Amino acid sequence: MHQGFPQVGPQDLQLPHRRVRVTFCGTRGSTPASGPEYVRYGGHTSCVALAHDGQPPSLVLDAGSGLRRVSTLLDGEAFSGSLLLGHLHLDHVQGLGFFSAADRGWVDVYVPAQDDPRAVLGRIIGPPIFPLTPDELRGNWSFHSLEPGWRSIEGWSVLALDIPHGGGRTFGYRISDGSASLAYLSDHSPLQLGEGPDGLGEYHPAALSLARGVDLLIHDAQHRAAEFPAKAFLGHSAAEYAYGLAERAGARRLALFHHDPDRTDVQIDAIVADLADGIIDVFAAAENQSVDLCSARPLTCQG
Repeated sequence: MHQGFPQVGPQDLQLPHRRVRVTFCGTRGSTPASGPEYVRYGGHTSCVALAHDGQPPSLVLDAGSGLRRVSTLLDGEAFSGSLLLGHLHLDHVQGLGFFSAADRGWVDVYVPAQDDPRAVLGRIIGPPIFPLTPDELRGNWSFHSLEPGWRSIEGWSVLALDIPHGGGRTFGYRISDGSASLAYLSDHSPLQLGEGPDGLGEYHPAALSLARGVDLLIHDAQHRAAEFPAKAFLGHSAAEYAYGLAERAGARRLALFHHDPDRTDVQIDAIVADLADGIIDVFAAAENQSVDLCSARPLTCQG
Protein backbone atom coordinates (compact mmCIF):
# COMPACT_ATOMS: atom_id res chain seq x y z
CA MET A 1 0.00 0.00 0.00
CA HIS A 2 1.22 3.50 -0.83
CA GLN A 3 1.18 5.53 2.36
CA GLY A 4 -1.38 8.32 2.31
CA PHE A 5 -3.29 6.96 -0.70
CA PRO A 6 -6.22 4.65 0.12
CA GLN A 7 -6.53 1.51 -1.98
CA VAL A 8 -10.20 0.68 -1.43
CA GLY A 9 -13.02 1.93 0.76
CA PRO A 10 -15.60 0.00 2.74
CA GLN A 11 -18.10 0.44 -0.08
CA ASP A 12 -15.77 -1.44 -2.46
CA LEU A 13 -16.83 -4.74 -0.85
CA GLN A 14 -18.28 -6.96 -3.56
CA LEU A 15 -21.97 -7.85 -3.43
CA PRO A 16 -23.51 -10.50 -5.72
CA HIS A 17 -26.30 -10.14 -8.29
CA ARG A 18 -25.86 -6.44 -8.99
CA ARG A 19 -24.41 -4.55 -11.90
CA VAL A 20 -23.10 -1.19 -13.00
CA ARG A 21 -23.93 0.08 -16.48
CA VAL A 22 -21.30 2.38 -17.98
CA THR A 23 -22.41 4.32 -21.07
CA PHE A 24 -19.88 6.35 -23.06
CA CYS A 25 -21.63 9.50 -24.26
CA GLY A 26 -18.49 11.29 -25.45
CA THR A 27 -14.99 9.83 -25.87
CA ARG A 28 -13.06 12.47 -27.81
CA GLY A 29 -10.48 14.80 -26.26
CA SER A 30 -9.63 18.49 -26.65
CA THR A 31 -12.31 19.39 -29.22
CA PRO A 32 -15.17 17.62 -31.01
CA ALA A 33 -14.44 15.80 -34.27
CA SER A 34 -16.72 15.52 -37.28
CA GLY A 35 -16.65 13.49 -40.47
CA PRO A 36 -17.14 9.96 -41.78
CA GLU A 37 -13.73 8.82 -40.55
CA TYR A 38 -14.79 9.45 -36.93
CA VAL A 39 -18.24 7.81 -36.93
CA ARG A 40 -17.56 4.56 -35.06
CA TYR A 41 -15.76 6.05 -32.06
CA GLY A 42 -17.70 9.31 -32.18
CA GLY A 43 -16.93 12.99 -32.15
CA HIS A 44 -18.35 14.25 -28.84
CA THR A 45 -16.00 15.22 -26.00
CA SER A 46 -15.74 13.55 -22.60
CA CYS A 47 -18.87 12.34 -20.86
CA VAL A 48 -19.66 8.99 -19.20
CA ALA A 49 -23.00 8.06 -17.61
CA LEU A 50 -23.26 5.56 -14.73
CA ALA A 51 -26.37 3.66 -13.66
CA HIS A 52 -26.95 0.84 -11.20
CA ASP A 53 -29.47 -1.99 -11.05
CA GLY A 54 -31.13 -1.08 -14.34
CA GLN A 55 -32.05 2.42 -13.15
CA PRO A 56 -31.65 5.65 -15.15
CA PRO A 57 -28.19 7.26 -14.97
CA SER A 58 -27.67 9.00 -11.65
CA LEU A 59 -23.99 9.96 -11.85
CA VAL A 60 -22.35 11.53 -14.90
CA LEU A 61 -18.58 11.94 -15.25
CA ASP A 62 -17.66 15.17 -17.01
CA ALA A 63 -19.87 17.46 -19.06
CA GLY A 64 -18.28 17.66 -22.49
CA SER A 65 -20.39 17.92 -25.62
CA GLY A 66 -21.34 14.27 -25.03
CA LEU A 67 -23.59 15.45 -22.20
CA ARG A 68 -26.26 15.98 -24.86
CA ARG A 69 -26.37 12.20 -25.33
CA VAL A 70 -27.29 11.63 -21.68
CA SER A 71 -30.68 13.17 -22.42
CA THR A 72 -31.34 10.48 -25.04
CA LEU A 73 -30.73 7.76 -22.43
CA LEU A 74 -33.65 9.09 -20.38
CA ASP A 75 -36.40 8.76 -23.05
CA GLY A 76 -37.75 12.23 -22.39
CA GLU A 77 -37.61 11.98 -18.60
CA ALA A 78 -35.91 14.62 -16.47
CA PHE A 79 -32.44 14.00 -15.06
CA SER A 80 -32.09 13.96 -11.29
CA GLY A 81 -28.56 13.23 -10.19
CA SER A 82 -25.03 14.55 -10.07
CA LEU A 83 -22.31 15.65 -12.47
CA LEU A 84 -18.77 14.92 -11.33
CA LEU A 85 -16.19 17.08 -13.13
CA GLY A 86 -12.59 15.93 -13.32
CA HIS A 87 -11.39 19.43 -14.20
CA LEU A 88 -12.64 22.56 -15.92
CA HIS A 89 -11.07 22.62 -19.37
CA LEU A 90 -13.52 23.61 -22.09
CA ASP A 91 -13.86 20.14 -23.61
CA HIS A 92 -15.12 18.86 -20.24
CA VAL A 93 -17.74 21.55 -19.52
CA GLN A 94 -18.98 22.68 -22.93
CA GLY A 95 -22.12 20.53 -22.66
CA LEU A 96 -23.47 22.22 -19.53
CA GLY A 97 -25.63 24.67 -21.46
CA PHE A 98 -27.07 21.95 -23.73
CA PHE A 99 -28.28 19.38 -21.19
CA SER A 100 -32.00 19.36 -22.03
CA ALA A 101 -32.84 16.57 -19.54
CA ALA A 102 -31.84 18.95 -16.73
CA ASP A 103 -34.37 21.61 -17.73
CA ARG A 104 -37.03 20.02 -15.50
CA GLY A 105 -34.70 18.15 -13.17
CA TRP A 106 -32.26 18.49 -10.30
CA VAL A 107 -28.51 18.57 -10.86
CA ASP A 108 -25.69 18.68 -8.33
CA VAL A 109 -22.38 19.65 -9.94
CA TYR A 110 -19.15 18.73 -8.13
CA VAL A 111 -16.01 20.69 -9.03
CA PRO A 112 -12.44 20.06 -7.76
CA ALA A 113 -12.06 22.56 -4.92
CA GLN A 114 -10.43 25.86 -5.91
CA ASP A 115 -12.40 29.12 -6.02
CA ASP A 116 -16.17 29.32 -5.65
CA PRO A 117 -17.47 26.79 -8.22
CA ARG A 118 -20.08 29.19 -9.63
CA ALA A 119 -17.46 31.88 -10.13
CA VAL A 120 -15.02 29.48 -11.77
CA LEU A 121 -17.63 28.01 -14.13
CA GLY A 122 -18.90 31.52 -14.82
CA ARG A 123 -15.62 32.32 -16.56
CA ILE A 124 -16.57 29.72 -19.19
CA ILE A 125 -20.37 29.50 -19.03
CA GLY A 126 -21.40 33.15 -19.22
CA PRO A 127 -21.17 36.31 -21.33
CA PRO A 128 -19.41 37.13 -23.55
CA ILE A 129 -18.45 33.49 -24.23
CA PHE A 130 -21.90 31.96 -23.61
CA PRO A 131 -25.29 33.72 -23.21
CA LEU A 132 -26.22 32.17 -19.84
CA THR A 133 -24.43 32.08 -16.50
CA PRO A 134 -24.46 28.94 -14.31
CA ASP A 135 -27.27 30.48 -12.23
CA GLU A 136 -29.37 31.03 -15.36
CA LEU A 137 -29.35 27.42 -16.57
CA ARG A 138 -32.85 25.96 -16.72
CA GLY A 139 -33.80 23.49 -14.02
CA ASN A 140 -32.50 23.24 -10.49
CA TRP A 141 -28.71 23.37 -10.37
CA SER A 142 -26.44 23.33 -7.31
CA PHE A 143 -22.66 23.69 -7.41
CA HIS A 144 -20.28 22.18 -4.86
CA SER A 145 -16.55 22.19 -4.21
CA LEU A 146 -15.06 18.71 -3.88
CA GLU A 147 -12.01 17.93 -1.74
CA PRO A 148 -9.82 14.82 -2.11
CA GLY A 149 -10.97 11.72 -0.26
CA TRP A 150 -13.98 9.44 -0.04
CA ARG A 151 -17.59 10.56 -0.09
CA SER A 152 -21.00 9.20 -1.07
CA ILE A 153 -22.68 10.75 -4.12
CA GLU A 154 -26.03 9.46 -5.40
CA GLY A 155 -25.49 6.17 -3.60
CA TRP A 156 -22.06 5.69 -5.18
CA SER A 157 -18.83 5.52 -3.19
CA VAL A 158 -16.45 8.06 -4.77
CA LEU A 159 -12.75 8.51 -4.11
CA ALA A 160 -11.24 11.71 -5.55
CA LEU A 161 -7.47 12.19 -5.76
CA ASP A 162 -5.32 14.87 -7.38
CA ILE A 163 -3.56 13.71 -10.54
CA PRO A 164 -1.19 15.72 -12.78
CA HIS A 165 -2.59 17.30 -15.94
CA GLY A 166 -1.78 21.01 -16.08
CA GLY A 167 -3.78 24.17 -16.52
CA GLY A 168 -5.86 23.82 -13.37
CA ARG A 169 -6.61 21.30 -10.66
CA THR A 170 -7.50 17.83 -11.93
CA PHE A 171 -9.01 14.85 -10.10
CA GLY A 172 -9.06 11.19 -10.97
CA TYR A 173 -11.91 9.15 -9.53
CA ARG A 174 -12.53 5.65 -8.21
CA ILE A 175 -16.25 4.79 -8.10
CA SER A 176 -18.16 1.79 -6.75
CA ASP A 177 -21.77 0.95 -6.04
CA GLY A 178 -20.91 -2.10 -3.92
CA SER A 179 -21.10 -4.52 -6.84
CA ALA A 180 -18.32 -3.35 -9.15
CA SER A 181 -15.72 -0.61 -9.34
CA LEU A 182 -14.22 1.62 -11.99
CA ALA A 183 -11.51 4.26 -12.19
CA TYR A 184 -11.77 7.39 -14.33
CA LEU A 185 -8.58 9.24 -15.27
CA SER A 186 -9.74 11.09 -18.35
CA ASP A 187 -6.86 13.62 -18.51
CA HIS A 188 -3.56 12.50 -16.99
CA SER A 189 0.00 13.75 -17.50
CA PRO A 190 2.18 11.38 -15.42
CA LEU A 191 5.33 12.66 -17.13
CA GLN A 192 5.06 15.73 -14.86
CA LEU A 193 6.15 13.45 -11.99
CA GLY A 194 9.11 11.93 -13.82
CA GLU A 195 9.89 9.80 -16.86
CA GLY A 196 9.00 6.50 -15.17
CA PRO A 197 10.33 3.09 -16.23
CA ASP A 198 9.18 3.40 -19.86
CA GLY A 199 9.78 7.10 -20.43
CA LEU A 200 6.01 7.68 -20.58
CA GLY A 201 5.55 8.93 -17.02
CA GLU A 202 5.56 7.66 -13.46
CA TYR A 203 3.16 4.99 -12.23
CA HIS A 204 2.57 7.18 -9.22
CA PRO A 205 0.72 6.40 -5.97
CA ALA A 206 -2.48 8.33 -6.74
CA ALA A 207 -2.98 6.63 -10.11
CA LEU A 208 -2.21 3.19 -8.68
CA SER A 209 -4.58 3.73 -5.77
CA LEU A 210 -7.45 4.79 -8.01
CA ALA A 211 -6.96 1.88 -10.43
CA ARG A 212 -6.07 -0.89 -7.95
CA GLY A 213 -8.14 -3.99 -8.80
CA VAL A 214 -10.98 -2.14 -10.52
CA ASP A 215 -13.29 -3.92 -12.94
CA LEU A 216 -12.81 -1.14 -15.49
CA LEU A 217 -10.13 1.52 -15.88
CA ILE A 218 -11.13 4.41 -18.16
CA HIS A 219 -7.92 6.23 -19.01
CA ASP A 220 -6.54 9.05 -21.14
CA ALA A 221 -4.97 7.54 -24.28
CA GLN A 222 -4.71 10.60 -26.50
CA HIS A 223 -1.20 9.78 -27.76
CA ARG A 224 0.91 6.85 -28.93
CA ALA A 225 4.34 6.18 -27.45
CA ALA A 226 6.07 6.93 -30.76
CA GLU A 227 4.53 10.40 -31.02
CA PHE A 228 4.67 11.16 -27.30
CA PRO A 229 7.95 13.15 -27.22
CA ALA A 230 6.52 15.74 -29.62
CA LYS A 231 3.13 15.97 -27.86
CA ALA A 232 3.79 15.40 -24.15
CA PHE A 233 3.59 19.16 -23.51
CA LEU A 234 -0.17 18.95 -24.12
CA GLY A 235 -0.62 17.21 -20.75
CA HIS A 236 -1.98 13.80 -21.75
CA SER A 237 -0.94 10.13 -21.69
CA ALA A 238 0.18 7.56 -24.21
CA ALA A 239 -2.06 4.53 -24.74
CA GLU A 240 0.91 2.36 -23.78
CA TYR A 241 1.09 4.11 -20.39
CA ALA A 242 -2.62 3.44 -19.81
CA TYR A 243 -2.01 -0.23 -20.49
CA GLY A 244 1.01 -0.29 -18.18
CA LEU A 245 -1.01 1.30 -15.38
CA ALA A 246 -3.82 -1.23 -15.81
CA GLU A 247 -1.30 -4.07 -15.65
CA ARG A 248 0.51 -2.76 -12.57
CA ALA A 249 -2.71 -1.92 -10.72
CA GLY A 250 -4.38 -5.23 -11.49
CA ALA A 251 -7.33 -3.65 -13.31
CA ARG A 252 -9.49 -6.26 -15.03
CA ARG A 253 -10.33 -4.24 -18.14
CA LEU A 254 -9.05 -1.08 -19.82
CA ALA A 255 -11.03 1.45 -21.89
CA LEU A 256 -8.83 3.76 -23.96
CA PHE A 257 -10.43 7.21 -23.74
CA HIS A 258 -10.00 10.88 -24.67
CA HIS A 259 -9.07 10.05 -28.27
CA ASP A 260 -7.08 12.63 -30.19
CA PRO A 261 -9.55 14.71 -32.27
CA ASP A 262 -7.53 13.92 -35.42
CA ARG A 263 -7.36 10.16 -34.71
CA THR A 264 -9.52 8.29 -37.21
CA ASP A 265 -11.50 5.13 -36.49
CA VAL A 266 -8.95 3.06 -38.43
CA GLN A 267 -6.07 4.55 -36.45
CA ILE A 268 -7.80 3.84 -33.14
CA ASP A 269 -8.39 0.27 -34.29
CA ALA A 270 -4.63 -0.04 -34.87
CA ILE A 271 -3.84 1.10 -31.31
CA VAL A 272 -6.17 -1.54 -29.86
CA ALA A 273 -4.68 -4.21 -32.11
CA ASP A 274 -1.17 -3.35 -30.97
CA LEU A 275 -2.17 -3.80 -27.30
CA ALA A 276 -4.43 -6.81 -27.76
CA ASP A 277 -1.80 -9.51 -27.13
CA GLY A 278 -1.25 -8.61 -23.46
CA ILE A 279 -2.91 -9.91 -20.32
CA ILE A 280 -5.34 -6.97 -19.96
CA ASP A 281 -8.65 -6.94 -21.82
CA VAL A 282 -8.40 -3.64 -23.70
CA PHE A 283 -10.83 -1.78 -25.96
CA ALA A 284 -11.29 1.75 -27.25
CA ALA A 285 -14.29 3.53 -25.78
CA ALA A 286 -16.87 4.41 -28.43
CA GLU A 287 -19.68 6.92 -28.26
CA ASN A 288 -23.05 5.34 -27.36
CA GLN A 289 -21.34 2.12 -26.20
CA SER A 290 -22.52 0.54 -22.93
CA VAL A 291 -20.56 -1.88 -20.76
CA ASP A 292 -22.14 -3.81 -17.89
CA LEU A 293 -19.90 -4.57 -14.93
CA CYS A 294 -20.61 -7.02 -12.14
CA SER A 295 -18.69 -8.59 -9.28
CA ALA A 296 -18.46 -12.04 -10.89
CA ARG A 297 -16.34 -12.96 -13.91
CA PRO A 298 -16.64 -12.70 -16.88
CA LEU A 299 -15.98 -9.00 -16.75
CA THR A 300 -19.22 -7.98 -18.44
CA CYS A 301 -22.55 -9.40 -17.36
CA GLN A 302 -25.96 -9.48 -18.99
CA GLY A 303 -29.50 -8.89 -17.86
